[in-house]
Amino acid sequence: MARGDAPRDSYHLVGISFFILGLGTLLPWNFFITAIPYFQARLAGHSNSTARTLSTNHTGSEDAFNFNNWVTLLSQLPLLLFTLLNSFLYQCIPETVRILGSLLAILLLFALTAALVKVDMSPGPFFSITMASVCFINSFSAVLQGSLFGQLGTMPSTYSTLFLSGQGLAGIFAALAMLLSMASGVDAQTSALGYFITPCVGIFMSIVCYLSLPHLKFARYYLAKKPSQAQAQELETKAELLHSDEKNGIPNSPQRVALTLDLDLEKEPEPEPDEAQEPGKPSVFIVFQKIWLTALCLVLVFTVTLSVFPAITAMVTSSTSPGKWSQFFNPICCFLLFNIMDCLGRSLTSYFLWPDEDSRLLPLLVCLRFLFVPLFMLCHVPQRSRLPILFPQDAYFITFMLLFAISNGYLVSLTMCLAPRQVLPHEREVAGALMTFFLALGLSCGASLSFLFKALL
Repeated sequence: MARGDAPRDSYHLVGISFFILGLGTLLPWNFFITAIPYFQARLAGHSNSTARTLSTNHTGSEDAFNFNNWVTLLSQLPLLLFTLLNSFLYQCIPETVRILGSLLAILLLFALTAALVKVDMSPGPFFSITMASVCFINSFSAVLQGSLFGQLGTMPSTYSTLFLSGQGLAGIFAALAMLLSMASGVDAQTSALGYFITPCVGIFMSIVCYLSLPHLKFARYYLAKKPSQAQAQELETKAELLHSDEKNGIPNSPQRVALTLDLDLEKEPEPEPDEAQEPGKPSVFIVFQKIWLTALCLVLVFTVTLSVFPAITAMVTSSTSPGKWSQFFNPICCFLLFNIMDCLGRSLTSYFLWPDEDSRLLPLLVCLRFLFVPLFMLCHVPQRSRLPILFPQDAYFITFMLLFAISNGYLVSLTMCLAPRQVLPHEREVAGALMTFFLALGLSCGASLSFLFKALL
């Protein structure tokens, strides 16, 4: 991992800290979208109802605020904004202020969300406060992710893998927390309060982990160095390098992807002295000419995903008679299944990369994912005014979600792995910046299209 003069990570405390920090960065996004039934119930005027507040979908005519669509859009727009502003922001604000300030702000805003569970208010003000919280929380999350990935650039690649693994579990963690809240048997307010307190605990643990890093000798050794200095201290075999290259740029949640590619490009350049020493700054236009098709595929993958998940998929209900399964259907078959299969899709690129960067099959596979839009819209969404229900059985939705999630994880991972292979080593930093921009663009396009697709229902 490192040369002999580097200290050891005693008891793996630094690794555990970055794993928890990775988990904390994506808890906000996942806890908000998983709690869509709760928010829809509040907006429908059921704030004091029984357990249905968490377990029942309030869609169709009752969803006058289009909560699913707005929470998706206002979660992704900050990512696009801070992708464009990150260079200016990161130069003006110290790293510690960005990280610690973002964590504290997210903690306070989530505490506000938890407190609102006990506050009775009309749907209008509740919607406005919630949307403002979503926007600010995801803005701080975007800054937090970028800053932490900057720190990981000075660490051995194992720690970026641990960080990304923590992010990968955030969605599963949020879905399990929702299921436990629903199964607790307590009243709806207490259940919802416990659900929103959970990410507060996770963010508080992230703050503790970050504050502990300066007191750990291993962390001090690497974080005091510039990325280029840390690279020279890290010896890896070719197999380890390939393994890291395929793992580290493959995130789970949409927001997770945006800032991973630059980390890999800076951390693991291929030793090609002749190309690496080419004079002059790489041309953005020339790099774009090389990766435009891969970048377009990345945009289309997330456009499809965010256009229906969770705006449309969260509206699908079970066609069975009312009971336990119908209550747990959407949290399990929509959110939990999506996150598990998306992780599985990401892991597949560790074993093979198909199709390769020269194949025209990749655009075909990406375009085929547009079929998921009508498929989900024709599933069992009870309250609709235009389209019919052609796939009423639960098995249809489960099958569609399984293929939808695993294809999302695999194709995102594949495009992020192929982009660096299409350019020269000294052009990879520019390629990373371009892929980051097009990723954020795809997220925003998908969130915007979700309004159109919901209107078609």
